[in-house]
Amino acid sequence: MKLGVLAVQGDVREHLAMLRSLGVRPIPVFKERDMAGLAGMVLPGGESTAMWSLMQTTGLGSRLAKAISAGLPALGTCAGMVLLAREIVNWPRTYFGHLDIALERNGTGRQADSFEALVQTGAERSVPGVFIRAPVVRSVGAAVRILGTLADKPVWVQQEQLVAASFHPELTGDPCVHEHFIGICRKER
Repeated sequence: MKLGVLAVQGDVREHLAMLRSLGVRPIPVFKERDMAGLAGMVLPGGESTAMWSLMQTTGLGSRLAKAISAGLPALGTCAGMVLLAREIVNWPRTYFGHLDIALERNGTGRQADSFEALVQTGAERSVPGVFIRAPVVRSVGAAVRILGTLADKPVWVQQEQLVAASFHPELTGDPCVHEHFIGICRKER
């Protein structure tokens, strides 16, 4: 199975390495042609406005928006969650807008306020999370399932084939979030 990682900016190498370790074929996606045959797409952490600007320059933004609208599974982490969100309460625009959540961009503060914490999954297990200028989810729509929380606030969510985390699972070594996404991609195929 071939999964893409948006490679215009952000934690690209870390996502590629995590996906490779889980037995899938990760492809860095720079341009529209790189999307051929993908079973899913990872939108990494980074800087959402820079990522969006670069996607618009290459034409990748509109191609990716159409693919996600048509059902391509997507995993957005940190800035990737911002790209997927329906509403950004402290920013004048949205990007893809397919995930029915409202969030605050950089809601956990500045770079110096970064932290690590355990994300509660509701199961017998917690997932380590690295939070770097992370978005804070303010509300979720009725179709959004909360997969993980921190201090009773959603930090890992799913809506059909879209998954998003406000943290960086690619930096922890724990494959749980990526395994969950791979399962969705296999099911959608």
